[in-house]
Amino acid sequence: MKYLSLLLVVLIQSQLLSAQTEIKPLHSFSLNDCVSFAQKNNVQVKNALLAIDAQVQTNREIAAAAYPTIGTNISGTDYTKIPTSLLPAQIFGGPAGTFIPVQFGTKFNANYGANFQQLLFDGQVFVALQARETSLEMQRKNAAVTEEAIKANIYKIYYQLSASKTQLNILDANIERLNKLAHDAQIMYKNGFAEKLDVDKVSVQLNNLQTEKIKANNAVAIGFMGLKMLMGMPVKDSLELTDVINEQSLSNDVLVENDFQYGVRKDFQYLNTVRKLTDYNVKRYQLSYLPTVNMSGAYSKNAQRSTFDFFEGGNWFTTSLVSLNVNLPLFNGFARDARVKRTKIELKQIENQIDALKNNIDNEITQAKLNYMSSVATVQFQKKNMQLAENVYQQTKKKFEAGTGSNTEISAAQADLVSAQNNFMNALYTALISKVDLLKATGKL
Repeated sequence: MKYLSLLLVVLIQSQLLSAQTEIKPLHSFSLNDCVSFAQKNNVQVKNALLAIDAQVQTNREIAAAAYPTIGTNISGTDYTKIPTSLLPAQIFGGPAGTFIPVQFGTKFNANYGANFQQLLFDGQVFVALQARETSLEMQRKNAAVTEEAIKANIYKIYYQLSASKTQLNILDANIERLNKLAHDAQIMYKNGFAEKLDVDKVSVQLNNLQTEKIKANNAVAIGFMGLKMLMGMPVKDSLELTDVINEQSLSNDVLVENDFQYGVRKDFQYLNTVRKLTDYNVKRYQLSYLPTVNMSGAYSKNAQRSTFDFFEGGNWFTTSLVSLNVNLPLFNGFARDARVKRTKIELKQIENQIDALKNNIDNEITQAKLNYMSSVATVQFQKKNMQLAENVYQQTKKKFEAGTGSNTEISAAQADLVSAQNNFMNALYTALISKVDLLKATGKL
């Protein structure tokens, strides 16, 4: 009964512990699912999208300069000491050079009114209004460039993890094969058809594969954490990849058309937008030579009282005005000239960057195309090598089981098979990475 009671306590504690354990969501994602998740949760992408929203508000602020500003005011003053002024005493028959202090005004004063201001012409403001859409477009292009970079990295990590998963399956198959071989070698040793050395050699190979599996599992775990960080997924969440990479992943046509246009590249679009904004900047400083025109107006009522009786009637005096102000800048120490010349230099720098980007795109496409074609050919060769190594291993294994082959031969065949399998997976992964690079270089990613 004591043992049963102890067992019951342990079961209850384990149930409570499991109930308190945080549930980790399980995500089964394809490659496209990972990209979609990152577009919503990656920090860099989210900040780039927020930059678009911030630019919208900045554009509203710029547009406000073209609208009138209207304000109201109300004020009341109690002169605890009415201001004193000095008048020449000569006015009242006094001696010249002397003054008489007098007080003007009333103890209480009140005023209320409204005023407005309207900008009629300012070249810099008008250029800023014209540049609003281009500024917003620049933020959109920047977000697109960020998303593309994140997408390319997700593709590469996903392919790497999928390749590692396939390599783990190959390791498991080889371990199972060696386990059977070790079992057969042990039986043959007991029956006197093999030496103890043959059994030990198979055991060494088996231990090496077990070690490789441990290393591969660790690498996969680290890779999954990196992928989740890149996607913006909590590291504690469980992630399962559903896509399996194979030669079919290389079947899509990614070769470059003869009429390739630089405008399909997102970084080229972004740099072009920067050039447009810089051009607007040049125009803005050039128009600063023109005068600015604005209009303002005011309407107010005021009253003066010796006693505080503003709400009991009495006279309120009206004041109204409309004014037009023209400001013509004449000379400011050549500052405007320096700004115009500086922005023209910046515009030339942007144009140089565009020319350099075109040359870089040509280089990227050429290299990516050569790497992709070479990688695809390598995959085909390594696939044939893997098939040959499998055939050699099976033939050698039959000879060993029949007693006509040596352990050295089967060990070498096993090593060659493992090497061929790893070479094939590495070649396939390299080809997929080359495909991603080519897609990105041609603006198709």
